[in-house]
Amino acid sequence: MQTAFVARFYPSGPWRIAADSGDPEDSAAVLHSDAVYSAVTWAMQRLGFLPEWLEAVFRRPDSPAVRFSSAFPFLDPWLFVPPPSHLWPPPPSTKVRWKGARLIPLEAAQALLKGEALAEEQWRVDGESQCLLPAEWESSPFRFAVRSGCAVDRLEQGAAVKRLGCVEFASGAGMWLLAAFSDAEARSRWEPALKAALLLLGDSGVGGRRSAGWGGARRVEFEEADWWSALTREEPPSEAAESTAWWLLSAYLPSEQDAVDWNKGQYRVLERNGRVDAVSGGALKPSTRMVAEGAVLFAPQAPRGRALDVAPEGLPHPVYRAGFALAAEIVWREPVK
Repeated sequence: MQTAFVARFYPSGPWRIAADSGDPEDSAAVLHSDAVYSAVTWAMQRLGFLPEWLEAVFRRPDSPAVRFSSAFPFLDPWLFVPPPSHLWPPPPSTKVRWKGARLIPLEAAQALLKGEALAEEQWRVDGESQCLLPAEWESSPFRFAVRSGCAVDRLEQGAAVKRLGCVEFASGAGMWLLAAFSDAEARSRWEPALKAALLLLGDSGVGGRRSAGWGGARRVEFEEADWWSALTREEPPSEAAESTAWWLLSAYLPSEQDAVDWNKGQYRVLERNGRVDAVSGGALKPSTRMVAEGAVLFAPQAPRGRALDVAPEGLPHPVYRAGFALAAEIVWREPVK
């Protein structure tokens, strides 16, 4: 069974996470796992571990040493996750507009996976962040904002105003991710370097506008993810359960070895693109379709995923888009109508 830890980033300012819409004034609240791999790989290069890191993760498609979830918001003590797609939203309520929530507390997701109903009087949907929150909590964990910047041309005496969307976090809120190791040996080898890389990312920033101080963290904290193993099924299915399935906490690029039954489960697809770094020319990467976080898939074994070389034509080295699956085995329960 995989062992894992959680890294919590307590932001020192706004974060710029590009939205799937491509609109620069939009921002997202989820940093997809392929972007997490990219950021960590950048940090590993700065720390001098790049060749070993590439070999341990991107060139071991059957069993990468480390798998990452996407990065999601948190508000102490709550970790927010995408709800299991087949169980969300719950039956309509006169008090809670369940379908307005895109992220829910981990504890609420665990209750749904156990077949427990969410008491409508205990929860509310925060319209600003689109998170499900305890009813007594009045503040939002974060908000979306648009900030303006001005680039001054001293030669032509002109200026260009640029508006960018960002996420601004409340006190005690931030972004978290899960790092799961393939086995004890992989953890012993890579945990110190990985934590150093995540601390470096906290200092240097994650996402856009890092040169302006965006995406940084005033501190990064680590904690053991005991709940990760508890998510997997340990008992035979009950009478209310049909069979087992896999709940994704990462973006996923299916591999040829993955025997996913695409006629079952519930999922949606992301269109992922982006550019290579400025050192490599900043060229546009080819778009890739990936299965989004929160998907529930049927497969006889855990989906593995794969890394795809998306290097633009003419680039002398590979550029990997990581589509490794980080999935918890769950009992499939028919949603209550």
